Amino acid sequence: MAERENILELKNLVFSFHTYGGEVKAVRDVSFNVRKGEILGIVGESGCGKSVTAQCILRLNPEPPGFFENGEILFNGEDILKMSNKEIRKIRGREIGFVFQDPMTSLNPTMRVGAQIEEVFLGRTDVTKKEVKERALEIMKLVGINDTEKRYKQYPHELSGGMKQRIMIAIALVSRPSVIICDEPTTSLDVTIEAQILDLLLELREKLGTSIIMITHDLGVIARLCDRVIVMYGGKIVERGNVNEIFYDTAHPYTKGLMKSIAKLDTKKGDKLHPIEGTPPDLFAPPKGCPFAARCDYAMDVCSQMPPETYKISEEHKTCCWLQHEMAPDTELKKENAVLEGEGK
Repeated sequence: MAERENILELKNLVFSFHTYGGEVKAVRDVSFNVRKGEILGIVGESGCGKSVTAQCILRLNPEPPGFFENGEILFNGEDILKMSNKEIRKIRGREIGFVFQDPMTSLNPTMRVGAQIEEVFLGRTDVTKKEVKERALEIMKLVGINDTEKRYKQYPHELSGGMKQRIMIAIALVSRPSVIICDEPTTSLDVTIEAQILDLLLELREKLGTSIIMITHDLGVIARLCDRVIVMYGGKIVERGNVNEIFYDTAHPYTKGLMKSIAKLDTKKGDKLHPIEGTPPDLFAPPKGCPFAARCDYAMDVCSQMPPETYKISEEHKTCCWLQHEMAPDTELKKENAVLEGEGK
């Protein structure tokens, strides 16, 4: 497959929060790219930095108490971190859409659904009021909402959970953005509605060619939807690769732990799941070595002393783990073809 053009790039992003208890290092040296027309998954447990990273892209985290310590966020080659508030407002919703985590609380209960979809066009002089309504009704139909004229006039409390989530996706899509960020869009939905929402996102990608960033802790969603996957832990990226590499050629102990902690089709009744023992690292004082070292079954002395280098296993597959070092003991996670990034094969 030909290399697709990057539409979004994060480079060495560091984002922290000032709090009464100290400085929280929420995002620590995160770098990744999003290609045109692809679905990129970001997976990890609660508190790993997924949502903060996503909100950094549109500068949605409050500043202060949040602040950028380092990094670049390049959208079509322009650094969002250097933009004025006016310039960022032109991107939010128009060029990059955002589907928030909980539709029950993200929609304004005092506004009709149609008005909330049309808010994206506030301040724009290139479209008439009639055109804005037509676009709103068109996008509602596109996301699978029937009887659009009726729904357009309703309030959020008159809609089901699945319908609210479709409205959230409609708000994100109405201006035909290049990128949509979905922050756990199926968390509060039952499995039937979840399947419908995932099918909808796949269909929209096919129809509109939109790039999607899917943030979730659900590996089933990742497997069904995504082309590439980023695994985050303790504010860092610990492994990345295409879906098959992450699921079937796992190279990091944390990713392996995530895989073992979910039930599979052949899991028998009464079988115990295997949780990852321990607790996530304290991001007030992040460990100087690997963030997963304290919970890792394979941890060596070096793991708690030095942050691991990035090892390249394939063109897409990379991991930050000392187990890939040539001096590390052999385990099922060690890859013979792993090389230190930058050294080549």
